[in-house]
Amino acid sequence: MRKIYLLFAWMFLTLPLLAQGKVEQIREKLLTRDQTSVIVVSHRGDWRSYPENSLDAIKSIMKMGGDVVEIDVQRTKDGVLILMHDGTLDRTSTGKGKIADFTWKELRQLRLKDTQGNPTRHKIPTLEQVLKETRGKIMLNLDKADRYFDEVYALLKKTGTEKQIIMKGTKPAEKVKEQFGKYLDDVIYMPIIHLYNKDAEAQILAFVDDMNPVAFEMVYKDARNPLPERLPALLNGRSLLWYNTLWDSLAGGHTDDKAVDDPAGNYGYVIDTLGARIIQTDRPQYLLDYLRSRGLHD
Repeated sequence: MRKIYLLFAWMFLTLPLLAQGKVEQIREKLLTRDQTSVIVVSHRGDWRSYPENSLDAIKSIMKMGGDVVEIDVQRTKDGVLILMHDGTLDRTSTGKGKIADFTWKELRQLRLKDTQGNPTRHKIPTLEQVLKETRGKIMLNLDKADRYFDEVYALLKKTGTEKQIIMKGTKPAEKVKEQFGKYLDDVIYMPIIHLYNKDAEAQILAFVDDMNPVAFEMVYKDARNPLPERLPALLNGRSLLWYNTLWDSLAGGHTDDKAVDDPAGNYGYVIDTLGARIIQTDRPQYLLDYLRSRGLHD
């Protein structure tokens, strides 16, 4: 009996430490610009199985072994931060109208919809609920949160999650430092660069000199653009490269759906030719399986 008690006590004490190690491991890979593996980011959680931005969609990614989940932040009429992509309720919930016109008490009565628009049992989560649930277990890419980041950061401090957050944006370096500078020792910031802009290369080099970002999110549509294939040598390990395989206009036509039939020509190209070490996907399990088959993910 005593042995069983000690075993449960050991599990109770050590499991949180093991979970915390997951976030520390991914953060270390980012900070050291690790080139030996590929970090998997799931777009709005596992939305093929659960409603997007739902708590269960996030939990599913954690069970898969994903590294980062991208979620969207909105604010209610009474100042509660919640998860939802759109500024309106209509597409993803049983409500109608602007989120900003409703209190959290009112939104708590709604249910989230599945991909076919059918109501489910799932409720809209608050950002605080998600932070508490994911603490130490997975990194979070907070989209649309820059509009009220002072409030977001207060929640991060409250929940002890300030070091597992990634922010991205298109602002120039001086604006980033002005708006987020006091948070950048904790929060990881990645610039988004549209590679079809004439000054894209100059923007990248300016950011490297000014902020030394751990990674850039690169976006391009035209497969004939020569810059993407030059970036691995240009950055030469100074910053990691993040690409999105969600739809055609983000990574030169290389997408998750095309990867189902041709993983090497899509995921393989993005990794081997474009040098991606971070990929945001709408098919997280499929991408994880491909990476594991190549020894590029645990």
